[in-house]
Amino acid sequence: MLKFLIKSFKWTAIRLFFLTAMLALLIWSITFHPPALQAEVVVNQAAVATLKSGQQVKILSWNVQYMSGKNYEFWYDSINGDGPDIRAKRTDIEQTFKHVAQLIIEQNPDVILLQELHDNAKRTDYEDQLQRLLALLPAEYNNYSEAFYWQASYVPLPQIMGSVGMKLGVISKYKLGDALRHQLPSIKADIITDQFNFRRAIQEISLPVTGGSKLTLMNTHFDAFAQGTDTMQQQVDYLQRLLRGKNENGEAWVIAGDFNLLPPGQYENLAAKARASYQPESELARMYNEFNVIPSLTQTNGPDASLWFTHFPNGSDFTAPDRTIDYFVYSDHIQVAHSQVIQQNTWHISDHLPMIATITLP
Repeated sequence: MLKFLIKSFKWTAIRLFFLTAMLALLIWSITFHPPALQAEVVVNQAAVATLKSGQQVKILSWNVQYMSGKNYEFWYDSINGDGPDIRAKRTDIEQTFKHVAQLIIEQNPDVILLQELHDNAKRTDYEDQLQRLLALLPAEYNNYSEAFYWQASYVPLPQIMGSVGMKLGVISKYKLGDALRHQLPSIKADIITDQFNFRRAIQEISLPVTGGSKLTLMNTHFDAFAQGTDTMQQQVDYLQRLLRGKNENGEAWVIAGDFNLLPPGQYENLAAKARASYQPESELARMYNEFNVIPSLTQTNGPDASLWFTHFPNGSDFTAPDRTIDYFVYSDHIQVAHSQVIQQNTWHISDHLPMIATITLP
């Protein structure tokens, strides 16, 4: 009898081992595991123009919130994850595409940096939103590159229960050079949840410049929902090291995007409920100490600070943009002729407002 029990236990253990191994292999196969540094595909049209030394370049940066508009409070918009809405209606997505394309055409930027584009996500009908947007823009914008920071064939979360896909996108009127994807540090959870988490990234792309050195543009969307961890600090640390290296190489560079961090001094001005997502001492303080940042601390903490608010949180508690979490950061080789948060007629399009910076190439 004892021998039978031992044998039975061994076979049960073997079966459990193989079932666990098969489950681990399945989860790994349907989730996203990019390397630390990865080359990305660049698409250029045949007759695309090249930037020239001394030229002014208008850059637009915008988190478009996967074209869902502002009629919702999504489940993740609540700190407790209990927001009432799961997805946007198709009619709202269609309308938001039109509004985004219209603003881009009106602003006529030379380069566009977009965050939170969906691709093959169940919640937005599996559409490649970058391609959809390109079809709505003038043909001169058909030079682009992309970098995913969330992908899975299936996420077993009740609010999703299907595929996800989210990416950064760069669109340009001018020729694009090499493109890289930098993997940022990630939030750590249990071993299974980790596999389905975001893989936040920095998208880097070079633009050749006739008569001068290349322009390096970077696009990013830092983590959110990182309370109780040092993930945001780790991501800032990575960016600092990256930018220091570029300065040592003498590169002209600009990075823009959604950093999900307040500028120093703004925490105290937030409503108590909103402070839960941030640290009293901003992780961006060191960026401001070391690099050129738009908006400046004078702008974000001065009498006109509201002109530099970039985030209009979803939900009935919020009636206007109330904080700055999107930025441009640029090297000493770059001269900025103009910068602005576009607030007029944009509050209804996304929970983020578009930013523009016009720079002069060395």
